[in-house]
Amino acid sequence: MTQNLTLSLAATSVAALLAAAPTLAQADATVAFLMPDQASTRYEEHDHPGFVAAMSELCPDCTVIYQNANADATLQQQQFNSVIAQGAEVIVLNPVDSSAGAAMVSIAQSQGVRVIAYDRPIPDNVADFYVSFDNEGIGFAIAESLVEHMEASGIPAGSGVLQINGSPTDAAAGLIRDGIHRALRASDYETLAEFDTPDWAPPRAQEWTAGQITRFGDQITGIVAANDGTGGGAIAALKAAGADPLPPVTGNDATIAALQLIIAGDQYNTISKPSEIVAAAAAEVAVAFLQGEDPEATTELYDTPSQLFVPAVVTRENIKAEIFDAGIQQPETVCTSEYVAACRELGIVD
Repeated sequence: MTQNLTLSLAATSVAALLAAAPTLAQADATVAFLMPDQASTRYEEHDHPGFVAAMSELCPDCTVIYQNANADATLQQQQFNSVIAQGAEVIVLNPVDSSAGAAMVSIAQSQGVRVIAYDRPIPDNVADFYVSFDNEGIGFAIAESLVEHMEASGIPAGSGVLQINGSPTDAAAGLIRDGIHRALRASDYETLAEFDTPDWAPPRAQEWTAGQITRFGDQITGIVAANDGTGGGAIAALKAAGADPLPPVTGNDATIAALQLIIAGDQYNTISKPSEIVAAAAAEVAVAFLQGEDPEATTELYDTPSQLFVPAVVTRENIKAEIFDAGIQQPETVCTSEYVAACRELGIVD
């Protein structure tokens, strides 16, 4: 997969995207922003506010309709039909089920409505555009980082790793899985077991991990989890089983809970991907479509013109620079009472 756009500071990147965007001539347009679930807190906390903020800059008089399907594909179909009925001319769609998303693309395009696939691709049909982070690159990066850490820690070749993937109905989860496979197969470590987590639900990841702990015990020397929620579920299972020390566990999304786990030493890595950057890019693409223009693509995925952003891996060693010095999170938000000492140790707070 082509890795074409590297993230720097979130504010700088978003500002650059907006500064380069055209001014909207059509002032009464309606754009819909449809997100898949609330288990991943990023959609409510970052993606939606970021998209609204960007649209308010690019098209102050446009109407933005926001809906979250709460992991219900049937509900998302109803929401999709509703926003078309409300006159949406562009729909930014992050599908609960990527296969169901293909049918939505056909419905929209038959009515002249443009669809921007967002975060999760739609492999079975060609959307008008795709905006996301490089999901296969993310999977490869978190797994490669874990492998390098295990090697540096002296964990011997042939030791066992668990792999916790995302939802089986999410094509982005499949890309992350493929990236993890690529990194682990190039390593000297053995994959003990692998799990596709329904709806990315942390309790399901925790339940599965608990079963693997019973099955494999001390053979588990690392866990590659596809996001922070599933990683947090794995960590909860390890702690409940009395594992000490914890094997290194990966993540992805840089949620506040994951950052706290990394600071405490319970989680090894995550991915910093300020969702506002992708949200701003989606707003820019939407505005171009409303103007009758073809937005600029930097690559192609599933035959769809695309923009893919390459995020940074965050560990305890670089969390201060990547998260706090970059302004992605504030120390007072993350370094709450039980984490103050560890934050002080890392130089995050005085």
